Amino acid sequence: MKQHCGELLSEVRKERPLVHHITNTVTINDCANITLAAGAAPVMAGAAEEAGEMAGIASSLVLNIGTLWPGQVDAMIIAGKAANERGIPVILDPVGVGATTLRTESALRILRECNVTILKGNEGEIGVLAGSGGTVRGVDSYGCSGDPVDVARRCAEVTGTIVAMTGEVDVVTGDGEVYLIRNGHPMMDRLSGTGCMAASLVGAFAAVASSPSKAAVAALVAFGRAGEIAAPGAAGPYSFRTGLFDALYSLSPEDLREGMQVEIRRGI
Repeated sequence: MKQHCGELLSEVRKERPLVHHITNTVTINDCANITLAAGAAPVMAGAAEEAGEMAGIASSLVLNIGTLWPGQVDAMIIAGKAANERGIPVILDPVGVGATTLRTESALRILRECNVTILKGNEGEIGVLAGSGGTVRGVDSYGCSGDPVDVARRCAEVTGTIVAMTGEVDVVTGDGEVYLIRNGHPMMDRLSGTGCMAASLVGAFAAVASSPSKAAVAALVAFGRAGEIAAPGAAGPYSFRTGLFDALYSLSPEDLREGMQVEIRRGI
């Protein structure tokens, strides 16, 4: 797994895949820049009139419902179906699902009408979609009900997707395995948009990977490792933000391999 993560980072930088975003307007600039810092190329195209066409030339598609409205969801469905026709990965970040009826129904509609490859959410959001219970206030998670590994596995079964659940320990399901990722830093919770940025990175790595679950693991390890590197030099959340981009940009495959903290549980 260590070798695989390093190779995927190198592949992102070599291929510079185009990652099509229909995403959160609060964090759209950070999502674009974190994609660039990883070595990929972002495009933000949310109009229904061009969403399908843009998905037709992209290498992956990231859908984020953080600041949604019904017309945006229509565009997401158009882009998602175009991505499915081309066989490129679709990443859904169901931001704030469970907080309002619109968010919950929109996420379920996307999952129903599009073939989502990777569902990337926090513990509360994944708990809601798993049907096992989760607490969400606004767009913030207050945890899931039950063991996080069981909740992630249940959500994967219910939705038919790879699940990448972020939290104090990130959990990724797939290929009959569960990956527990312990990279990261508490300062990442003090900055708006880190969850959205993580989804963008999952999109970048998934664009060059044959295994969606391993792509999600590599992306979350890289993001968490960048946070660990950035935190010691930060005076507060905003200087940490700058350091986070710089650390990811400078992250080497060797540092990713040596610094990753991943536990693999097989056959569960």
